[in-house]
Amino acid sequence: MMTLLADIVLAFHFALALFLVFGMTLIPLGFVYSWQWIRNRRLRQVHAGLMIFVAIETIFAITCPLTLIEAQLRQASAPESFWAYQLNQLLYWDLPPSFFLILYLACSLWVIYLWKKVPPKSK
Repeated sequence: MMTLLADIVLAFHFALALFLVFGMTLIPLGFVYSWQWIRNRRLRQVHAGLMIFVAIETIFAITCPLTLIEAQLRQASAPESFWAYQLNQLLYWDLPPSFFLILYLACSLWVIYLWKKVPPKSK
């Protein structure tokens, strides 16, 4: 049961990462193609807030709460199911913390730039 819960947390964590990545790519594409949904204020607030949260976690060397929850549920065991293993490989990269600091700060600056260049609609 705990493994299943850990897999669900991993899938949710992966979905959030996809949301951030797709947002950073689809917002500028939406600007070019005049997609109206990219100007949705609530969507953009959640997207920018999550990206800035991730950057702040990295600046202060704070482990993501979802990573902690998953690890606690797994009790340090590796994912057993095929899909959980694949998601784990895609989500967790074995690179130095400085890489992630630079990456997440650059992504945060990109999100802020997009907010200014392609602003959401006011209510």
